[in-house]
Amino acid sequence: MELKITCIPGDGIGPEIVAEAKKVLDAVAKKYGHDMQYTDILMGGASIDVHGVPLTDEAVATAKSADAVLMGSIGGDTTTSPWYKLPPNLRPEAGLLGIRKALNLFANLRPAVLYEELAQACPLKQEISETGFDMLIMRELTGGLYFGERKTVEENGVRKAIDTLTYDENEIRRIAVKGFDIARKRRKKVTSVDKANVLDSSRLWRAVVEEVAKDYPDVTLEHMLVDNCAMQLVKDPAQFDVILTENMFGDILSDEASMVTGSIGMLASASLNDTKFGLYEPSHGSAPDIAGKDMANPIATILSASMMLRYSFDLDKEADVIDGAVKQVLRDGYRTGDIMSEGCEKVGCKRMGDLIVERVK
Repeated sequence: MELKITCIPGDGIGPEIVAEAKKVLDAVAKKYGHDMQYTDILMGGASIDVHGVPLTDEAVATAKSADAVLMGSIGGDTTTSPWYKLPPNLRPEAGLLGIRKALNLFANLRPAVLYEELAQACPLKQEISETGFDMLIMRELTGGLYFGERKTVEENGVRKAIDTLTYDENEIRRIAVKGFDIARKRRKKVTSVDKANVLDSSRLWRAVVEEVAKDYPDVTLEHMLVDNCAMQLVKDPAQFDVILTENMFGDILSDEASMVTGSIGMLASASLNDTKFGLYEPSHGSAPDIAGKDMANPIATILSASMMLRYSFDLDKEADVIDGAVKQVLRDGYRTGDIMSEGCEKVGCKRMGDLIVERVK
């Protein structure tokens, strides 16, 4: 199979972690007879340095011509980098917002996995952490409160701010379909999170999700209010498979879920449009303080590459091999500095990539 992948190494540790992910993808391609075709583009600070803008039209066109995009990290030190003396629309992160809009990436997927080998990093009670958990938060990314009409006015000498939360049924339906499709690749359970006891937008959300669920009789659907979900994430995270929710709720809950894993360097993410196309990236930042020092943890990016194989190319077997290789490396006691624990062997970014490649082969 021919896989056309646009790579965005980005800034900070981005080039290092993307290089390791490509190395793992190449090992998978060789094992299963695929043809990986990579094209690199600049975005963020790297693009500012060369082109004066964080994202060029040419870069967008290249991304659109691919089957998927694999990205490292964007941005730098906000206190010292000259990039952050520029107007907001010319700063590195504007490139990320720009490419999401240009590629119509409305569905954000953030897995939160607690590996048995990293259970000691979990801040929850031992009886909770020792069972582990593996959930995926499906967040609507381009609608809701963050994109609604907003204004600040003065009435009778009092300042008043107004933010509008709006969803139409088509926006809800397309993210719900993505959620149920992905649940079919996992444990076949969707927890739809809303605030239907208060919000009209949530009542519409719940109604449309129930309509979509009729097309997926093999997937179990449950509804949960967002405040209860926030509590359940720390009480019993193992109960969740796919959490489906709107933009603001997803923003908050995905950060909570990532925190209970105790290791953001392990967390992948994906943003999908209404086809198989997606942009895949680690959840962590660019860590400019360790850039170029071979200290970065490449696992989140490698797991993002696994998500790319699974969701953009339907190569579940190949994705399983990468996931299994990561677990085996952890089981064998290898750690980068951010997840280091007593009795394990500390390795650098390149060595971690090599170890995962060995287990892929």
